[in-house]
Amino acid sequence: MEWDERYRTGTYPTDPEPSPVLRAYLDELPDGRALDVAAGNGRNALFLAANGYRVDALDQSSEGLSIVDERAQSRGFADRVETIRADATTHDFPESTYDLVTISYFRTLDRLADIKAALKPGGVLFYQHHLRADPPATVGPSTDRYRFDSNELLRACLDLTVLYYDESTESRDDRQSATATIIARNTRGGAQSYPRREE
Repeated sequence: MEWDERYRTGTYPTDPEPSPVLRAYLDELPDGRALDVAAGNGRNALFLAANGYRVDALDQSSEGLSIVDERAQSRGFADRVETIRADATTHDFPESTYDLVTISYFRTLDRLADIKAALKPGGVLFYQHHLRADPPATVGPSTDRYRFDSNELLRACLDLTVLYYDESTESRDDRQSATATIIARNTRGGAQSYPRREE
């Protein structure tokens, strides 16, 4: 498997930082049980576990999940991390189970309805992924096939209460990324609470 080889050979960072947006909004998110879909080697799963969540880290790469297990053990919270070796495109997501679901850089709109159904009432979805852009981004998939169109992620989450949405580009070391990020809650209705923006 390609990702197993990347993790085994160290061509992919073994200790990547969690999403800055997830980190910034952590205090606004419900506590409890979290699912990290396509967890890789634990970018978000370990961050959440370190902040008190019980986390199911789901990925099809056994090498990536081994890194998650090792890092959770070395940091002292292995009891809060459960690794699940499964393909997110076919996994049977349990309904109304999670307070928080995170997905980073994995395109899975065809399973998004099932993933959203795994949220408890009031549970929150955090999803970020690569965008098609002009000029083309150089970070992420080599073709646009696996990238989102503008507003595609937003439209896919309009059955939830959108708390945050952003499409942006970033340049770093002569490389350019284009990313869509959403935070949305499994609630509906006219009057709701929203995160407070600090000026």
